[in-house]
Amino acid sequence: MKKIIFYIGFILFGATIWYLFIKPHDYQVNFKAKTFPGPINQMIKTWSNTSDNSELLESGNEDLLELKQQFQFGDSIHIYTWNIIPETDSTSNVKVYAKDPEHSLKNKLTIPFSDTDFEKRTRKNLIDFNKLLNEHISQFKVRIIGEEEINSTYCACTTQTTTQFGKAKGMMKDYPLLDGFLVNNGLRLNGRPFLEITHWDRVKDSVTFNFCYPIVKSETLPQHPELTYRNFPSTKAIKAEYFGNYITSDRAWYALLDYAKDNNLKIEALPIEVFHNNPNMGGDALKWKTEVYLPLIK
Repeated sequence: MKKIIFYIGFILFGATIWYLFIKPHDYQVNFKAKTFPGPINQMIKTWSNTSDNSELLESGNEDLLELKQQFQFGDSIHIYTWNIIPETDSTSNVKVYAKDPEHSLKNKLTIPFSDTDFEKRTRKNLIDFNKLLNEHISQFKVRIIGEEEINSTYCACTTQTTTQFGKAKGMMKDYPLLDGFLVNNGLRLNGRPFLEITHWDRVKDSVTFNFCYPIVKSETLPQHPELTYRNFPSTKAIKAEYFGNYITSDRAWYALLDYAKDNNLKIEALPIEVFHNNPNMGGDALKWKTEVYLPLIK
């Protein structure tokens, strides 16, 4: 009997030491999200970048599933460690581990017995984030089509390096050049404008891309310092359809990455987007269609 009491006491003592001094977080919040990990990852980054009192300490790696964020509340610093766990192709479980490094022991002593200000602030903060996330999810749709071939074409292109968020703004900057200059110089357009990513840093969310207009090749081509002409080869790829503002069409990139992983497909993570609508004409963004491809590796 004494041995049993000793072992129970030893286990309780060990559990108490772990809880007070080893457990890496003070408080945990879980919630479900009706989307795949990519949009959640991007919204955490957007939320942090647009908050005056927040910064990202670690933006995770290419799997998008872990981030670390810091908030400054007066003289208190709160650290959020995010874990995103995909459940289906359209749902994820999000776990947020919150810690106040300067008051961690106090939090651990008081949280089991009262609803502390630290808990209340953390919950409110994450409720606000969840509202932003749900609003964002309602503003786009992604549908996976499967394997398809992109036809070859001859095209005129501009090249830019920017952030993923700045991609649409960069396209709008070059639109007058590609549309106006080519037509004014007698070239015939031969298809929908498309974007070809040539470099994608998934940790820093930066891209280099060619923004291209298919044209009918002619013997004489008007020259411009920002224009290049090239053959775009036919390519086998996996395809998705994205409906929504072109600013966030990269959400389909992440859906295709997940699809490739789930189906053991070898892909080159350099998306290609074909645009069906001119956003300068306005209208309901949920009706703007983009065909999005990730090339397959043979």
